[in-house]
Amino acid sequence: MGNLSLRSSETPWKGGEVKLFGRVITGIRGWELTKEVEKEPLYGAGNKPLDIMTGNEKCSGSVTVFGYELDRMQQAAAAAGFTDLLEVPHEAAEMTVTLRKTLAERPTVIKARGLAFTKIPHKMGQNDSSREYQLDFVCMDIKSETL
Repeated sequence: MGNLSLRSSETPWKGGEVKLFGRVITGIRGWELTKEVEKEPLYGAGNKPLDIMTGNEKCSGSVTVFGYELDRMQQAAAAAGFTDLLEVPHEAAEMTVTLRKTLAERPTVIKARGLAFTKIPHKMGQNDSSREYQLDFVCMDIKSETL
């Protein structure tokens, strides 16, 4: 076998870009995408599992944005004829995250397709200098690829 070279550097925050509804979100504070698979040990004779059975997949996530980004998304939803962001059908929503360590490197693209927002909290506290919202969602699938 040849030598295996592993780089220990991580993608910096400035090396990422998030698009929602096809628009780059500049007022973003954070994001999270989670893909889960139900797994259960299968037991027979003895006290050790014989196998591990897999079940349903579940994909979900959240995006934390400044208030003006939420306002823009709500306005776009209203312009499309919906009461608010929670009514936008999952077929019309996708989140794309592009991560790149340096401009010379190939990006990693993570896509959450078919997403539906599940809650929109409205909050602000004493001494807050800005509005910040964590928008939770469920989605149909999450795929990652390096281009």
